Amino acid sequence: MSDLRLAHICRHPIKSVGFEEIARAALTPGRALPFDRAWAVAHEAADFGDQPQGWEPKLKFLRGWAEGALMAIRAQFDDATQTVTLSHPARPDLIARLPDEGDAVVEWLRPLWPERRPAPRRLVARADGGALTDVPDPWISILSLTSNRILGQRLGQELSIHRWRANLWVEGLAPWEEFDLIGREIEIGGARLKITQRITRCRATCANPRTGQLDADTLGTLEDGYGHQDFGVYAEVIAGGQIAVGDTVRPC
Repeated sequence: MSDLRLAHICRHPIKSVGFEEIARAALTPGRALPFDRAWAVAHEAADFGDQPQGWEPKLKFLRGWAEGALMAIRAQFDDATQTVTLSHPARPDLIARLPDEGDAVVEWLRPLWPERRPAPRRLVARADGGALTDVPDPWISILSLTSNRILGQRLGQELSIHRWRANLWVEGLAPWEEFDLIGREIEIGGARLKITQRITRCRATCANPRTGQLDADTLGTLEDGYGHQDFGVYAEVIAGGQIAVGDTVRPC
């Protein structure tokens, strides 16, 4: 386990509504990746008020599991102005300042969301400033480019890294070696993280992030080939610092 490199940093400013790659980030102990899932779009069946006070389960928000078309949304976020640009093959681009123009985001999403499901209601953020990630802990996801290539070979097609909605992608691990890091610490740039657990995946990963179409049975291939539906690991930031694409990843 040597010569490991941070190959990609990805974030998703609005949960399940677009992905982008960034060159660097500042990690803070006990916090998620900055501006990753900082907002989400609640639907009409969500049982909290105008804004969630803390973490809420993902089933209360619009998500790719329920509609693959969302997986084809791309985002560009300006940290300074908190302005997001959203694009999709079937929609005109939208530029909106968050959270002030959240209603415009909801209306832009409406044609992509199936009528049979509770309708989009409101752009929300946690009152405590935390992230609306899939798990209540403020973890960062770490995935392996090698494992992605191996799974793609089993499927007979190249898999975009953006199917997995991950944060950090590492190059240089042996296939599935990321699971061996659970319980250990790693250093990336000026930050230190502790690997906590595997990530069990959902149907959203079956959708192509270029088209939004369901075109790869990622879950069935994982189950048939390896006896589980896990891909990637979660990590907790225990010492903050700057990270950047190209940084060495050092298991401790």
